[in-house]
Amino acid sequence: MNGAETLVHTLAEGGIEICFGNPGTSEMHFVAALDREPRLRGVLCLQEGVVAGAADGYARMAGKPAATLLHLGPGFANAVSFLHNARKAGQGIVNIVGDHAISHAQYRQAPLTSDILGICAPVSDWLHRSASPLDVATDGARALQAARAGQIATLVLPADCAWDAALAPAKPLPDIAPKIADAATIARIADALKSGKRSALLLRGRCLEREGVEIAGRIARATGARLFHDYFTPRITRGAGLPRVGRMPYFAEEILEFLGGLEQIVLVGAPPPVSFFAYPGLPGWMTPAGCELLTLAAPGDDTVGALAALAGALHAQTTGETVTRIIPDAPPDVPLTADAMGAIMARLLPANAILSDDSLTTGPGLQKYLADAPAHDAVFLTGGAIGDATPMAVGAAIACPDRKVIAVSGDGAAMYSLPALWTMAREKLDVLVIVCANRSYNILNIELARVGAEAGPKTLAMLDLGNPELDFVKLAQGLGVPATSATTSTDFAAQFADAMQTKGPRLIEAVIRV
Repeated sequence: MNGAETLVHTLAEGGIEICFGNPGTSEMHFVAALDREPRLRGVLCLQEGVVAGAADGYARMAGKPAATLLHLGPGFANAVSFLHNARKAGQGIVNIVGDHAISHAQYRQAPLTSDILGICAPVSDWLHRSASPLDVATDGARALQAARAGQIATLVLPADCAWDAALAPAKPLPDIAPKIADAATIARIADALKSGKRSALLLRGRCLEREGVEIAGRIARATGARLFHDYFTPRITRGAGLPRVGRMPYFAEEILEFLGGLEQIVLVGAPPPVSFFAYPGLPGWMTPAGCELLTLAAPGDDTVGALAALAGALHAQTTGETVTRIIPDAPPDVPLTADAMGAIMARLLPANAILSDDSLTTGPGLQKYLADAPAHDAVFLTGGAIGDATPMAVGAAIACPDRKVIAVSGDGAAMYSLPALWTMAREKLDVLVIVCANRSYNILNIELARVGAEAGPKTLAMLDLGNPELDFVKLAQGLGVPATSATTSTDFAAQFADAMQTKGPRLIEAVIRV
């Protein structure tokens, strides 16, 4: 048994079922070892950003980590943007990064030689390079333990540590238990919520899944506190039959208005709110003056357990008010808009669907209606690195093969990760991709005005995607995904309805009137 085989068996024994990869020469022994481990499935992606985004989406929906397989420093560098998003989302991933053999590392002139640990470090919570094939299995067990605690764990595997003889797989290490709120914290926050002050709970993490949302609804009913989550939350279960949890707005001035008048905010797995960017004349710290911040659970803590304990202290046993499904009227046959798309999707969305959304300018129009749709899970852009809606949809569809997945992205963002379509076709994933094509980096046109920069023709040309226009129908078809284009609300309604009734990958190019 070689080092790669001991690592593959160790990961499988620890519960890893999927390895998203884009391998090269240094990883060949790891790839070969997959043939001898039936519990671990390899999923090929054509670009490393798709690898990382798919692992993020899988972790969010499966509730456990996947592995990635990446090729030396440059391969890992291609994955950094979406690993950054995963890290901001608190999702555990085990990265296996092939490296030159230890004996070859002395040759700095070799084309792929790099400061591999320096490249990996900024987005890795746990980072290690194996020094011997005898260490590989135990190194893998430690990486998996870190990933199961919500960390990005990166193990650099020199090629000779993979191909040389080793002893045996390592046993899984015990999970690191999340911190539980103590009795004094629970009592202090219960008293604060009973004080009559205008209060809100800012929720993030596992407490935004069904059980946590239902408990939070009971607390809201007992205390009158508002419930909300940040704009870039990793995952929320929402819709008909669940308590309503508001979404904090995107723009700084809208956040200030949204939070205005609050006297205390209870943080449940969430950091204090700040604006996405700095803007001239606006604060970056969004908590209103005089509003107290109270921490019930820090990021990574047991947020569901903390809410349950708080509900017990408040004797909050009565089910809170739940969302009643609102079926929007069918839009008239008009040029397609974000609002029309949202209304159509809310009318036709199947129960228990998964929405992966990194749209920015189209997003508010969609979410206005989808919050009242049949109950579903939504996963959002977390770290600001756009383009991850389609890779996350790949991971979500593999984690939940019996659920319909819808990915919504802008045309500029979609080009960052177009190869995700090929993996959808190869794996026959039940994913509908909607590309909102407004033929520009429209969010940047908005931000251009907001920051007060003067714009001339050269500036505007840098924000335009219309010369030449991107043809997402042909691009998708070239990657093996059936595709259509919709320019009116009637077109979109018919195409979306058909996609909801048909299994398999599909793309709709939604040409949006800005």
